[in-house]
Amino acid sequence: MNLIQTIEAEEVAAFTASKEIPEFRAGDTLRVGVRVVEGERVRTQNYEGVCIARTNRGMGSNFTVRKMSFGEGVERVFPLYSPNIESITVVRRGIVRRAKLYYLRGRTGKRARIAERRLNAPKDTAATVKPAAAKPAEKEAEAK
Repeated sequence: MNLIQTIEAEEVAAFTASKEIPEFRAGDTLRVGVRVVEGERVRTQNYEGVCIARTNRGMGSNFTVRKMSFGEGVERVFPLYSPNIESITVVRRGIVRRAKLYYLRGRTGKRARIAERRLNAPKDTAATVKPAAAKPAEKEAEAK
């Protein structure tokens, strides 16, 4: 690594030590808390939408969030390590087969929906499935 990459890696490590950035990718619905300064007043404004792109370039990393506002599509690009981002929350995870979802720009309504990615089932339910698989073997033994 050269000197610039080393300095960037240190800055990213320092930033992630103070703020937690969840793992997300394109297709996930995010709620981004953005710090807004209005005169002397500072408040947090939530921006919720689908992540349509993510670029990983050290301190230059960013992600694009698209939402529908009053029937119009609105996109906003957020720097990942910006001090103006107070929080990033993953609302739901989506199933997509692309890294960049720019095709959503031409779609509206139900055509722009993304299927939800479900997490694996708990291990307790997997244990109850095994005895059900053993029942046909018991029936064969009784038939003999």
